[in-house]
Amino acid sequence: MRESILTIPISEVFEPKEGCPICRMRDMLEQRTVEYIMGAAMMEPDVRIETNRAGFCHTHFQQMLKQKNRLSLALMLQTHLEEVDRQLFSRKKLFEPKNAKKAKLSEINSTCFVCEKVDWGMERLMRTFFEMYSQQDFRKLLSEQEFICLPHYDLVQSLAPSYLNKTDLESFNKLVGELTEKYIAILYKDVSHYCSMYDYRNTGKDADWGNSKDSIERAIKFLVSRKTEP
Repeated sequence: MRESILTIPISEVFEPKEGCPICRMRDMLEQRTVEYIMGAAMMEPDVRIETNRAGFCHTHFQQMLKQKNRLSLALMLQTHLEEVDRQLFSRKKLFEPKNAKKAKLSEINSTCFVCEKVDWGMERLMRTFFEMYSQQDFRKLLSEQEFICLPHYDLVQSLAPSYLNKTDLESFNKLVGELTEKYIAILYKDVSHYCSMYDYRNTGKDADWGNSKDSIERAIKFLVSRKTEP
């Protein structure tokens, strides 16, 4: 496969062949963005303007807390709270529309700095992903993936018609459909086996749990594209 500055990140993401490759793509962008915002960039005025405006969602607050840099997070929270107060309560405009405050509240509750950066990066990576699908060796790499999670199966199905010609679209849908269907069957078998192990006939020191012990966590990850918090 001919590598370029655009294809290398995707090639690296697809090499492990474990889990959902689109999740790994998103996780890579999230990690880089969180590390960026929790580092020196936190003090850059243009970045702080954006974090004050957008804030962060629950998922990315959790990831930021894991960075162990509580002071950086506290400083961002301090100025974000100031901005929230200014937008909702402190500013008083004589001719402000009747529902302006409600609209602003909805906006504040629906934005996240990390989500915006990840969405921007994913749009560009997915464009390259579909361009690479025309290469036979990348198709082989895609076919060797463990699965495509359900939310990202939806994502690639919705994007594919915009990037692929009719022939490639047909083969792509068949490939990712088979990956997803196959993994659903594996999960169903493992979750069913887990349930059956609570039958009194399957108890005892020689009870064989097979691959079912982590089947709940794997099923959730497949269904929502996120690992469960410990």
